Amino acid sequence: MKTSMKTILITGAAGGIGSHLRRELAGKYRLRLSDRRTIKPLATGESFVRAELTKLGELLRAARGVDAVLHLGGYSVEGRWEDIHPANLVGCYNAFEAARLCGVKRFLFASSNHAVGFYRRDQVIDHRVPLRPDSRYGVAKAFGEALGSLYADKYGMQVFCMRIGNVNPAPLDKRRLSIWMSPRDMAQLVTIGIEHPDIRFEVVYGVSGNTRSWYDNANALRLGYRPQDDSEAFAAEVLARERPGNPRAETYQGGSFVHAESIPNPSAPVRARRRATTKGRTGKKAKREAKK
Repeated sequence: MKTSMKTILITGAAGGIGSHLRRELAGKYRLRLSDRRTIKPLATGESFVRAELTKLGELLRAARGVDAVLHLGGYSVEGRWEDIHPANLVGCYNAFEAARLCGVKRFLFASSNHAVGFYRRDQVIDHRVPLRPDSRYGVAKAFGEALGSLYADKYGMQVFCMRIGNVNPAPLDKRRLSIWMSPRDMAQLVTIGIEHPDIRFEVVYGVSGNTRSWYDNANALRLGYRPQDDSEAFAAEVLARERPGNPRAETYQGGSFVHAESIPNPSAPVRARRRATTKGRTGKKAKREAKK
């Protein structure tokens, strides 16, 4: 008997990971794309629903009738609390609540390596370690995992939390040799999150099978994940162009997120605040380095 193709809601679908998954999952699922920005052109099997994460009613409209929610949306770097809070806490709650109210049982949450970014690089950690966020952004991802646990226990939702490293066709620097994930490995992990019959609440790492990985990803392997890629294929090229960085950043898995600070102290003298603001502008490269 032929079964109908599942419909998957992807929030934050205009972002980098969403763009990779649109290509990798094409033809496998009907993709309902959602973002605050219009996405076009749409491919066959895609539809678009505009939604602000801070508006529950808009997410309810987006989630109605889908088989699973893949929540990628939110503020994707360290930032001011007034930016992180509405997008990554209020928005995350609204996404879970919209799924619950619409009767959607399967929820995939894009957590982050930054939820555990204050572990040292000389440690190998698994999915059971206590959370050690490296930033406000990391705190928001830890909140999302806790919220997922609540919705699994209280409402019977099947929640799949992926602590994503960095999804790109190739790793861009030394740190990403340890946390890199190829788009096709990301698509494989997402498919497990959608299809595995025994998920209740799971935490896995969103990384490829990297030789230099900081993660024991046994829980993902238990669920059938078999990564096809390893960042070691890019290591010689990446290391040849690497330059020494901030010693604190290079001590911890979170990289520059462990020292990034984008909020000038409002009680500081005006001149000092201006210096902090200028420093924030020149820190764009550090944000790009550490982004997921």
